[in-house]
This record gives sequence, structure tokens and C-alpha cells, in this order.
Amino acid sequence: MEIRKFIINEKIRAKEVLLIDEEGKNLGIFPLEEALKKAKEVDLDLILVSPKARPPVCRIMDFGKFKYLQAKKEKKSKKAKSELKEIRLTPKISTHDLEIKLKKIKEFLEEGQKVRIYVHFKGREIMFQERGKELINEIIKNLEELGQKEGEPIFRGRRLSVIITPKK
Repeated sequence: MEIRKFIINEKIRAKEVLLIDEEGKNLGIFPLEEALKKAKEVDLDLILVSPKARPPVCRIMDFGKFKYLQAKKEKKSKKAKSELKEIRLTPKISTHDLEIKLKKIKEFLEEGQKVRIYVHFKGREIMFQERGKELINEIIKNLEELGQKEGEPIFRGRRLSVIITPKK
């Protein structure tokens, strides 16, 4: 996790800054010395938030808390990336087990993640490919309100799979 280096307090080189207080209110443009004085009065730091803005934007807040919030925000943005979840089934799955798998698939789709559902055929189960297709079609039918299939079910080796994407 890469945290940006921030310029704080006396290290800020701008002549005047746009100041934002600890509650997030815009206080206006101040000379740097006056902004530093306001930060010291409330025993907090002056942090350069947006150095490229004209004038640069500074915020009055606790620097430790600020670093923590930035790290948390960055971690959340990394986590938000869509992952492909996989659910494995067999042609002999019981109805109760299928209901549990459907519940899990619904959770993934509600979180906005894609789900690959595949039926794995072991040994002589390969003779029951129709049962696998029925199973996949039944799942797709149950998930119509949450997601749609991305293409038709495909056979690869001993697996019949389909990807379901969440509806927007």
C-alpha cells in the first residue's frame, strides 16, 4: 500500500492558501502565516491537500488521523475492484445444497461481483451432461432479477460453465 507523502505545517511553500477547517468548512483564502496560526490555535496540523490548485488547498486537522483515513480510503478502493467468484456444483447436488449455493451467488451479485458457475463431472457422471445443463439453466432462471448470463454455457473438458454478471 503506497501512501502519498504530504506536506504539512512549515514545509508548505505557498504564499497564500485556500483554508478548510476541521469540520470541512471553506474559510477562504489566507496568507500562509495566518493559516498556520489558525491551525496552532486549535492544536492541529495544516496539511496541503491539493498542491496543484490555485491557490493551493490546505486543511486543518490531525495529521495522524488524516494518514489513517487516507490509508483506509486506498484500501477500500483496492477492495472495490470486481473479482470473479467461482461456485462449483456436481450433477448430483441435492436441492438443499443447491439452495445454499444460490443464496451465496445472490450475495456475490448484490455486491456487484461476477460469478462463474460450473458443473464438474467426475468419472461416469460425464454421461449426464443434460443434467448439468438443466442445473445451470435452473440457476440462471432463479437469478434473473439480480444478474444476466454472459454468453451461453460452455463445455471445457469435464466442466460446464457460465459467467453471470450483476444487473446495473
